[in-house]
Amino acid sequence: MLVVYGVDVTLTGSKATVVLGVIQITTGSGLSAPPVVAFDFQQETRVRSSVLRNGMAAAARTRSIRDVADDTLDYKGSPRSNCPASAHQGNQPVDRVDTSINLSRLRLEMSRITRVQGPALDGYIVTSDDAHQSETVAPHDARREYITGFFGSFGEALVTQDKAVFWTDGRYHIQADKQLSCDWTLMKLGNENVPTLSQWLLHEFQSKENETRIGADPALIPAFTWENWKYDLLNTSVKLVAVHNNLIDAIWQTDRPPYNADPATVLEDKYAGRPWQEKIRDVRREMELVGANALVLTALDEIAWLFNIRGNDIPYTPVLRSYAIITDGAIHLYAPEQKLHRSVRIHLKTDACFHADCVKVHNYTSIWYDLRTMAQAWKSVWLPAQCGYARGASQEIFISIPQSIRLIKPSPIIAMRAVKNPVEIRGMEQAHIRDGIAMCEILSYIEEQLELGTEGWDELQVSRFAKAVRMEQENAVGISFPTIAGYGPHAALPHYEPAVATSLTLGTDSTLVIDSGGQYLDGTTDVTRTVHYGQPTKEQKEAYTRVLIGSIQLASLIFPAELRTDQLDLLVREPLWSVGRDYQHGTGHGVGHYLSVHEPPISVSYDTSTDECAPVNLQPGYFLSNEPGYYKEGEFGIRLENVLQVVETNMTHHSGRKFLKFKDVTLVPYEPKLIDLKLLTPSHRHWLNAYNERIRKEVGTELKKRRKISSYNWMILRTLPIPEVGSGSSLSALPHHSFLCFALTVTHVFLDGRGL
Repeated sequence: MLVVYGVDVTLTGSKATVVLGVIQITTGSGLSAPPVVAFDFQQETRVRSSVLRNGMAAAARTRSIRDVADDTLDYKGSPRSNCPASAHQGNQPVDRVDTSINLSRLRLEMSRITRVQGPALDGYIVTSDDAHQSETVAPHDARREYITGFFGSFGEALVTQDKAVFWTDGRYHIQADKQLSCDWTLMKLGNENVPTLSQWLLHEFQSKENETRIGADPALIPAFTWENWKYDLLNTSVKLVAVHNNLIDAIWQTDRPPYNADPATVLEDKYAGRPWQEKIRDVRREMELVGANALVLTALDEIAWLFNIRGNDIPYTPVLRSYAIITDGAIHLYAPEQKLHRSVRIHLKTDACFHADCVKVHNYTSIWYDLRTMAQAWKSVWLPAQCGYARGASQEIFISIPQSIRLIKPSPIIAMRAVKNPVEIRGMEQAHIRDGIAMCEILSYIEEQLELGTEGWDELQVSRFAKAVRMEQENAVGISFPTIAGYGPHAALPHYEPAVATSLTLGTDSTLVIDSGGQYLDGTTDVTRTVHYGQPTKEQKEAYTRVLIGSIQLASLIFPAELRTDQLDLLVREPLWSVGRDYQHGTGHGVGHYLSVHEPPISVSYDTSTDECAPVNLQPGYFLSNEPGYYKEGEFGIRLENVLQVVETNMTHHSGRKFLKFKDVTLVPYEPKLIDLKLLTPSHRHWLNAYNERIRKEVGTELKKRRKISSYNWMILRTLPIPEVGSGSSLSALPHHSFLCFALTVTHVFLDGRGL
């Protein structure tokens, strides 16, 4: 999976130069540099924090600058393919969704005074969020997808009475252009001169004399985002209006999927590593340190981790729809009570709960009444702030607590959960070995079928087969995100998901990118490999090798514990930057333990985000992805992804500083025919040989035990030792006698004592 990044900041004293969007290298590419805006970064960060903590009045007193409507920005959006629709009848993308009727119905609701409880709205904002600010939402909560037709994981929609505008990041630029109907203006975040939502509003309504009312649902919008919008619109005629009756819910009455009815389950201590009571004690200690009487938890994965429970309420992430409140003397859990079967209630000790270390269960919707009631007895309430993928509590949660007693900090669960305990570490390692076995089966079988000329192998079949093979593994529960299987031009779409209407048949003239992962009781996996079933071009080989070199340079790094995650990104991108290439997504993200595949606070990206968690210093027990890529639009794509574990070294600086390193827990062969040996240094080759040796030993041993002969042989052919010195051109050019000797050796090992 991928991580988006936004801006680059260069600090000089108290000033900062901010480069909007993606750094573009001119070396060998002729690309122009993005516009540069200089401003007082420290002052802006202080003011934005003041907005969230102290409200608009304090911001108005301290603010000295504001990015408002800028005439240099492009408010018309990016050019749209096959638009207008009237000029391209019968020639629309097969996955383009006509949302004109839904837009008309939404605009009608915006004009209904009884619905919006006030004057008619001039605009309405629909984000990707649910009530818990989840990265992936339940089908029932896919409001943004319903109104736009775009099914990627990120985007913000703004609908006015005569326009519809959509913002998304670099992972989805091409996909959004294909899926959005021509009714929509597309804003490609990360490109030059793209206005923010607030800037677009100020420009659009700058000539309107009367007040402009822009509505949004505060129960779905993160408080940080809401207050940023209010700050941007401060002292203008554009006003942000809280609309508590969600307008998408009002028009989405038919064919709306219900919430999942599956009950919650208990994650046993043999997988979790610690009982939930110990975690509660740790949380209370953190609360005591900051002087909080209560902690409100809204993120579903945090609640699942804290109580050692799992659910099926969000696709691909095993969580239960719930809220939680922790105080010194009580633990409150708000969830659909029919989902809490007897085994879960025993686990949580809910019976006759009159002490501090049992869980009081309440109906899911009672949180709103209880917050306002309990807050009357509290002096300080910890409300989660934004922290990477954790978007913090909603605006509705914030306004339920008096501003004078709000303590706004990232949830303490984030830091606790990121450092895996010994049981979780062992589970993650074992889950990745089983996942490596599955990937060898998947890749070897697809290649075998294509060589046999078997028909029907397209992107959708790859996705289905990958899921089926993973579900055969021990402790498998499901997949950790929708499988990305893109061939040819679809491989150049970082987050492409195959569908019946778009699925391409696999061929031999381009690359196939498979990005997939599994949810196991003892771990979560995320792996990407790029393969080629013909003869790759020189360009494809160079791109693949440079991506591989970047991955190797990160995986082999030994570094001081004080190194920040944003500093790692430059090392990975350097092989591409040196020839004027780049990729428009982050390099890595944290990975959960049988939870979210994207887990805060870890983000490997040179984005200098102002949230309080980024960047972070790596610690032993962290797990993160390493996933550089390269994408040539319309032709091919490359991405390689391993999950890394942060481990200690035996080295210590004379000052006492410790050094850390990475251990690859993903063990899946690379594609030899795509590697150009001439570009690899001896150290790169040594790393690759050592990595392949681990695959043969750890994954190969299990393949032999399971009698997966064809998968084992496929793996062996892709992990042959390579010369660590010399100027060989590619792995396919290795001496034939070296291959024969090695193959005879491993065949003897495989057959020895097996009676085959």
